[in-house]
This record gives sequence, structure tokens and C-alpha cells, in this order.
Amino acid sequence: MATWASLGFQDANSPLMEQLIFFHDHTLMILTMITVMVMYMMSTVLTNKLINRYLLEEQTIELIWTIVPAVILVFLALPSLRILYLMDEINKPLITIKSIGHQWYWSYEYSDIKNMEFDSYMKPTNELEEGEFRLLDVDNRIILPMNTQIRILITAADVLHSWAIPSLGIKIDATPGRLNQGSFIMNRPGLMFGQCSEICGANHSFMPIVIESIPKSQFINWLKSN
Repeated sequence: MATWASLGFQDANSPLMEQLIFFHDHTLMILTMITVMVMYMMSTVLTNKLINRYLLEEQTIELIWTIVPAVILVFLALPSLRILYLMDEINKPLITIKSIGHQWYWSYEYSDIKNMEFDSYMKPTNELEEGEFRLLDVDNRIILPMNTQIRILITAADVLHSWAIPSLGIKIDATPGRLNQGSFIMNRPGLMFGQCSEICGANHSFMPIVIESIPKSQFINWLKSN
């Protein structure tokens, strides 16, 4: 989860988020190189007193500053298209859950495993236990197994919502009357926090999302006990 004064991304807990962070670093490196080069050229032009009084047209320079940006855009576009393809890829999911956005809480269904439904509300401050997080913890967490392909179907019952877990690199709009889907794999056990990322009304900031990633054996035992 994001901590105080955190300026970067959350620690990745899925292959997709790892790729997004790699692409961010790749893009930032290219932008840094461009910025340094432009600043160097500007400082050089402003500080020297050299004048080429015969320079009227220079097709070579124009050719260079047309080709170089085109090559840079290719280096940005290819990894971006690859990640877009990976985001849409759903490869034989083992578990499918359905998330429904309401004003202002989430409800979940494990319909393909067993007929189990529950609502997930944010815990009020006066009900928080030691170690729980204010404005982030919920009364019913989503329990899912790690190292498992999971598909999530998302819709809304009233207005637009958005189901987002930053550490998984997933953000899907919840649209009334429409099912959107996505998939993710969790690399390790732990808690992952998210929130609604679409302004949906007065209590938009009070409908958090919490996923608890556990080993498959514990997940099976949890299913048996429910």
C-alpha cells in the first residue's frame, strides 16, 4: 500500500504491474536523455559567440530532427502496445469473481465456485481494531489465492464507479448495465488496498477495496468453512 510521503509506485504484486513499472522507468530514461540534450544545446547556443552568416537553409538538420523523434516514438510505442496486449489477455482463469459497485460500497459474488455473495463496507473509525487502516479497511475482504489466474467481472448498480488496485496494476470502470472484465495474478500473500477511482457521489472516498492474497491450501479451507 502507499505509505506516508511515498512519491513512487506501490510495490508490484502482479506481473502486469511489474511491466508497467518497467515501462515507466524506460520512458523516464528517454525523457531524461532528451531533457539533458536539449538543455546542453540551449546552454551552448546561448553562451558561445559563434555565428554562421552563410546559414540560410539546412536540410540535413531538418532531416535529423524529423527522424530522431520518429525513432524515439517507436521506442515508446512498441513497449506500450505490448503492455496493452498483456492487459487484455485472459488465459484460462481458474476463478471468476464478480464485483458490483453501489453508492457507496462494493458487493462480490463467487458464483463459479459456490453460491456465495457478500457486501464490503468501509469500517468506521470507531470499529477499527489494532493494526487496521483508517479509511482503507473493510468489514469483508476479498479472499483470493496467490499464483492463480483470476478473472474479475465488474459492473455497477447505480452510477459510474471504478474498481482499482494500484499494486496489481488494475483499474476497470464499473458501468451500469455493462460487464467489464479484467484478469490478474498475485505473486505473494498479503493485503492489497484500492479505492473507487471514479467520482460517484458524496461518499466516493469511502468505498475502499481490500484483497487478501493467501496460499491455495488456505483458500480451499476458507471455501469449506463458508
